[in-house]
Amino acid sequence: MKIVITLGGQRLGATLSDSAAVRDLLAQLPVTVDMVDHGGVEKTGPLPSPLSLDGQPEGADPDVGDVGYYAPGNDLVLYYGDQSYFPGIHVLGRLDEGAAVQIADQRGPVTVTVEAG
Repeated sequence: MKIVITLGGQRLGATLSDSAAVRDLLAQLPVTVDMVDHGGVEKTGPLPSPLSLDGQPEGADPDVGDVGYYAPGNDLVLYYGDQSYFPGIHVLGRLDEGAAVQIADQRGPVTVTVEAG
């Protein structure tokens, strides 16, 4: 399942896995999310509605370039740095090659639009 993430005038692609959480995210598209830098490794911002956690592990150790969901904050997460294992993180998919660098270059708060690709 492909999505397009637009930030700072750039269109970045990502491929999502098949899960209940991803299906819930797709049902919310298109969505605009106000994101902030968090910990120097990720952009995070709240989604309009929570995603299902059916079949999801308790937490995850996301890689640079992962698209994730942080359940306690109801946040969509774009990982551009190395985040270690943390409870409540759920990996939804992967950004296309080079997208994490482009996200890292966008310093400070950003508004992101996510739509079906």
